Amino acid sequence: MTTNSTTSSSFAAWPDRLRRSAIVLMAVMLGLSASVMFGGLSLQHAGLIFICVLGAALVPWSLHHAVPVTDDQAGMRPAEAPVVQALVGGMPEAAVLLDRAGRVLHFNVAAAQLAPALRKNELALFALRTPEIITALRQAIATRESQRATYVDRVPIERWMEVIVTPLLLPTAFGGTEYCILMTFHDQTPLRRVEEMRADFVANASHELRTPLAALSGFIDTLQGPARDDVRARERFLGIMHAQATRMARLIDDLLSLSRVELSAHVRPDTLVDIVPLVHQVIDGLEPLASERQVTIEAEFPNTAVTIAGDTEELLRLFENLIENGLKYGASGGRVAVSLTEPSTNDGSEIRFAVRDFGPGIAPEHLPRLTERFYRVDVGDSRAQGGTGLGLSLVKHIVQRHRGRLLIESVFGHGATFTACFPTLKGAAKE
Repeated sequence: MTTNSTTSSSFAAWPDRLRRSAIVLMAVMLGLSASVMFGGLSLQHAGLIFICVLGAALVPWSLHHAVPVTDDQAGMRPAEAPVVQALVGGMPEAAVLLDRAGRVLHFNVAAAQLAPALRKNELALFALRTPEIITALRQAIATRESQRATYVDRVPIERWMEVIVTPLLLPTAFGGTEYCILMTFHDQTPLRRVEEMRADFVANASHELRTPLAALSGFIDTLQGPARDDVRARERFLGIMHAQATRMARLIDDLLSLSRVELSAHVRPDTLVDIVPLVHQVIDGLEPLASERQVTIEAEFPNTAVTIAGDTEELLRLFENLIENGLKYGASGGRVAVSLTEPSTNDGSEIRFAVRDFGPGIAPEHLPRLTERFYRVDVGDSRAQGGTGLGLSLVKHIVQRHRGRLLIESVFGHGATFTACFPTLKGAAKE
């Protein structure tokens, strides 16, 4: 089928070839006529020569069918062709196309945002002055082989970038090729940050576990040795060992809970939960701690059910962490206010659960980092209170999984307020 269509197109092109070769054929015919009349050339030989010239005019010399070239494309370089510009412009990451001398031929929007100094027909080195980029570009030009380089872009924010410099041979309209260079930039920042976070997480977790493990090991050696028959020492050491074992158990429990929440962060809970009885359940369970710390819990809830799409166990953990923190770190204020408010109008606004203590408050420089893993305002006080440094990080991830947000407000010396905002069912349906 393809051969037949190709043959048909070749026959259809013969009239065009005859018209284009008409002048040449006429000149040949006149020359042969003159040779027959005055030069003694036989008519038979003249006819044979004319048939050969006619065949040469009709049969194309190229073995492949030529692609028609418009007048606009005839003087256009391959790198300036619309299809090449569309490919570079459509790349999702920053891309810059250069000629063999390193001048910019084309770049996309992402590259313009990455390097605002890029200009067409100017050397890329003027806009990309990073030593790693310059070295990779020069090596690619010299060797005509792909080069990779990693560098850190510190302005306006710190980012880890990888640049790949790839030499290309673009076909020209007349069967030749043009040598160009494609530079693509890949943002490695998310991967680097995940690696750093994982390394910090392992380091902090091992550090937090090392202290209680060392204490347990030391007390066990003491009880097996010098204090084997000392009843008072045994009772004292066993109490400390129990506290350290409880601390490790809480730390491991918080680590597992945090891992579970992070693994399911992309799956939004869809079970309808009335959070009013959940908060009452948490407050009743923390009454012994409130009595021990001599703190009064002031609760303010609506008389009707407050229903959200959520995970019951995670919500219980969230309410427990926030109220327990208020009882532990705001005990000096003598009271903790727990409130649950619904939006005033049914417009899809937020449901807010707030815990306010009247303790010493939190200094402003600590507020941005409170939800980081293992971050503590006062390490000694946190460990004395039995904290693991993971409570607020767990709260943040639970709130985010429920498509809400966590607000932290504090005036140093006047207490702190932690507010978990959840979308209403109407707002969740809109999302």
